[in-house]
Amino acid sequence: MIRLERLCKRFPRQADPAVEELTMEIPEGEIVILVGPSGCGKTTTMKMVNRIIEPSSGHIYLQGEDVTKVNADQLRRRIGYVIQQIGLFPHMTISANVATVPRMLKWPEEKIRKRVDELLDLVGMDPSRYRDRYPKELSGGQRQRVGVARALSADPPVMLMDEPFGAIDPITRDRLQNEFLRLQEEIRKTIIFVTHDIDEAIKMGDRIAILRERSVIAQYDRPEVVLSAPADDFVADFIGSGASLKRLNLARERDYQLAVWPTAGVDADRSTVMAELQRSTMGSVLLLDDERRPQRWVRAVDLRRETA
Repeated sequence: MIRLERLCKRFPRQADPAVEELTMEIPEGEIVILVGPSGCGKTTTMKMVNRIIEPSSGHIYLQGEDVTKVNADQLRRRIGYVIQQIGLFPHMTISANVATVPRMLKWPEEKIRKRVDELLDLVGMDPSRYRDRYPKELSGGQRQRVGVARALSADPPVMLMDEPFGAIDPITRDRLQNEFLRLQEEIRKTIIFVTHDIDEAIKMGDRIAILRERSVIAQYDRPEVVLSAPADDFVADFIGSGASLKRLNLARERDYQLAVWPTAGVDADRSTVMAELQRSTMGSVLLLDDERRPQRWVRAVDLRRETA
């Protein structure tokens, strides 16, 4: 899906290149993590893919097409982009924020409206409640969900994610990471994800590229391989102590099959909750708050008791 071929970036008045002769492939439908020490060139590498930073030399192939010479603005409209600071326009509603790229592409308004509602639903935000709000009216976690929805708005095959969960508190971060992994199971985008956190890399990545200075690849493999067989002392030191425990946690996350339970909003009326129960083989519905945090279980017998 994405191939970087001898990619280089030299900045003026710097003796060494920021990225030197980088060659790698990102398989279709996978999350590939770029991780390494501060200043190693991981963010520069990612920003060359959509040419926010122009390469000094080398080639970038997207679905077989060399995109190093195509119009940069048009290229960026084909690639979703999520950043740590979220980057929502504060003067625009949530609907208008999500619709930014489709409007640039001159989609019909009815198609845009349907796409906005579809995406808000996809990231767990009721369109009727959130489409007309402004970013300042949302929590940090909700704004991050909107940022993901905006990146998906034109249904791009590729997404770039630059430490997207780095500016969020640990509890919200863990929840959003889990939500995004569930979302990825459905959308199967090809994703380049930059982080400085090896634990996040292990959790989120189908593959991990551990980078030295100048984006030289120290090891590029599945998380379980990186943990069980570090390529050298640099990789082992970067992973740190507790690799065996991290590997055990990874195996549990990847291998354990979770049941899908029906859910409804904590303020949902009785008929909505009953409809969820009837559609499911489970005996209970899990009620969630606006942040999609579990609040309590409701059973059919509880609803009948309330009616009586």
